[in-house]
Amino acid sequence: MDFSYSPEQLELKERLNKFAREVMRPAAPIHDKEQSVPWEVIKQASAENIGTLDFMMKLGEDPGGQFSIIYAEEMHWGCAGIALSIAGSGLAAAGIASSGTGEQIAEWVPKCFSTSEEAHLGAYAVTEPSAGSDVKSLKTTAKLDGDEWVLNGTKVFITNGGIADVTVVVAAVDPELGTRGQASFIVPKDTPGLSQGKKEDKLGIRASQTTEVVLEDCRVPAEYLLGGMDKLNKKLERARSGQKTGSANALATFELTRPFVGASAIGIARAAYEFTLEFLNDRTIEGKPALDHPGTHQALADLAVEIDAARLLVQRAGWMGRNGIPLLGGQGSMSKLKCGDVAVWATAKCMDIVGPDAWSTDLPLEKWYRDAKIYQLFEGTSQIQRMVIGRMQVSEFRAGLEQAKAAFEADKASATGEPVPA
Repeated sequence: MDFSYSPEQLELKERLNKFAREVMRPAAPIHDKEQSVPWEVIKQASAENIGTLDFMMKLGEDPGGQFSIIYAEEMHWGCAGIALSIAGSGLAAAGIASSGTGEQIAEWVPKCFSTSEEAHLGAYAVTEPSAGSDVKSLKTTAKLDGDEWVLNGTKVFITNGGIADVTVVVAAVDPELGTRGQASFIVPKDTPGLSQGKKEDKLGIRASQTTEVVLEDCRVPAEYLLGGMDKLNKKLERARSGQKTGSANALATFELTRPFVGASAIGIARAAYEFTLEFLNDRTIEGKPALDHPGTHQALADLAVEIDAARLLVQRAGWMGRNGIPLLGGQGSMSKLKCGDVAVWATAKCMDIVGPDAWSTDLPLEKWYRDAKIYQLFEGTSQIQRMVIGRMQVSEFRAGLEQAKAAFEADKASATGEPVPA
């Protein structure tokens, strides 16, 4: 077991921190105030090969599973809203990769990412007004009409909604089957019937565009069904006969991203913590340096412990996922839950330590405080994460009991010569 960064991981961390510090942070206050799309930062990122397809593919090459964790933390240390504008394409690409055929992956995943010449974005449209974390209740429908699929419905809170070059839409093909009757579709930009609805006026992550995506008799070719007709028909047939069909595509996609989201939250918490240290370095309490005050030490100790503990959960989940170790105890959800809660608590704690100045927009703490809250909400609320973890813990416990019982019966049979019960 080695907790130190490799030379490659250190190089990535330093390169991303430099970009976050020199490019993202100067632009962050402007786009946060105006709620504007940070196109100039997106283009600069692609020019420096950050967030491109080649870059994202290299993130998966780290045998320790830490490249993507480092990427998320450093970029969100710079600005959560801008980072989400760039990283949102990865969710669309993950949706294509988890559901599509080899040909579809090769054609559409590259179109989700910027190149050195052009800025491109992807969007993943799942959430609906009456179905946030409850994916089985989606009302958006997809009906086959000849050689085209007709999509109707409204998606909400979609990152990069209305500006994405490629939108992956999850819709119900057979609503009565719940998640087992859903499928994912590619909807390219400017497709007739696809439009941007309301743009959200948000508390935080304001540099990331979040909108409704409206589908009104939106027609896409039959080949834009991810996975193809044969795969869908077999899935529907199994579902109608009562056979298990495995995890829903949308749920599987979210499961892959939870450690990444957790690391993103830690980036915000770390930014607030480091700023607080710098702020206190120039202050005094009762005539002595603020950083030497026992009360300061108590507060800083709590912050350091919580941030490091949360990061370790993320690092473990990233390592497990990369090395094919099943997250049977809910380790992915643990990382997202802990990091989201820590980010909200840590930014508030830092504001308390800094005092009245923290509420002024002259300091960045209020922005980080606003940005942090979303990490308790999207991609599964903290309450949903606890439900997932609890179910998985119980399931793992029961599986352990069954294994222990089977081992006991085997030992007993071996000692007595009796056959092992089936």
